[in-house]
Amino acid sequence: MFQQLRKELVDDEKADGQVKIATDWIDKMVEYNVPHGKLNRGLAVVDGMRALAKDGTEIDAKLMFQAQVVGWCIEWLQAAFLVWDDIMDESVTRRGQPCWYKHDEVKMNAINDGLVLECQIYSMLKKHLKSAPCYAELLEMFHDVTHQTAHGQLIDLITAPIGIVDLSKYTEEAYMRIVTYKTAFYTFYLPAASAMRLSGITDEAAYAKANEICQLLGQFFQIQDDYLDCYGDPAVIGKIGTDIMDNKCGWLVVQALKKCSADQRAIIEANYGKKDPECEKRVKALYVELDMEAVYKKYEEEAYLELRAVIESKDNTLPPELFGAMLKKIYKRSK
Repeated sequence: MFQQLRKELVDDEKADGQVKIATDWIDKMVEYNVPHGKLNRGLAVVDGMRALAKDGTEIDAKLMFQAQVVGWCIEWLQAAFLVWDDIMDESVTRRGQPCWYKHDEVKMNAINDGLVLECQIYSMLKKHLKSAPCYAELLEMFHDVTHQTAHGQLIDLITAPIGIVDLSKYTEEAYMRIVTYKTAFYTFYLPAASAMRLSGITDEAAYAKANEICQLLGQFFQIQDDYLDCYGDPAVIGKIGTDIMDNKCGWLVVQALKKCSADQRAIIEANYGKKDPECEKRVKALYVELDMEAVYKKYEEEAYLELRAVIESKDNTLPPELFGAMLKKIYKRSK
């Protein structure tokens, strides 16, 4: 499906008279940035369609095709976000290869490439879903979720600007707002709600419940991500963690500040957010001293049980499988 969509986008550029140097660039840029992740967001749309199919009935081939297109549109959105995010965070690697902007021939052209990737979403939706009853709702969701994610990124950036450490801003409230808006909506709600729209669900109460569950899933997922940024193996997670050097309002530092002594807080103040490997080592050594790994493991188990309870509660009229597949994929993940 990816190769079909990629070819259609390039062919449309050619039909519009785009010059060859640009079509070649777009073709290479899409191949480099879109298909090499875990693809959980896109697959969640397909999984969601199967979970919502009544009594396990076979899903219409055209409808499943449309679900696959929407799934890839979410992966395209993810690619755009990552291209931009890597520039803002001055990241080095992504998905086991150099970040797109790190290539000498790309550099800040990557900003425009992110815009191209975002625009391609609406080209694909128009081509393949304009006749769908839920077309307008899908467009609205993609716009809303992009808006929410951009605002989550905004808080992330201004809460802890690179080079300026203000530990008073590293609060649980600020952290949860960042992760909910930056991660939860596009990673979990958009795939689930897309499957619901394609399946013909119109009950707004069902979308409100899906939103509640997906926010919890997103918080769980992002806290895992923060943990893996510090403790994960770069060879496994596909990137070198930079949260400490980038002065991120991350889960580990928020929790460390809640349990550290005055002397330990002084170590964080002196070393956090510095572009210096030795400073990073001192912060990581403090995390070991505070046993932050055990703090995370305790959180992981408690959060997992809470999520299971909400997903399986009587208040949830949606099939538990709609969210269970997502939870199963992220629970105890290593990348």
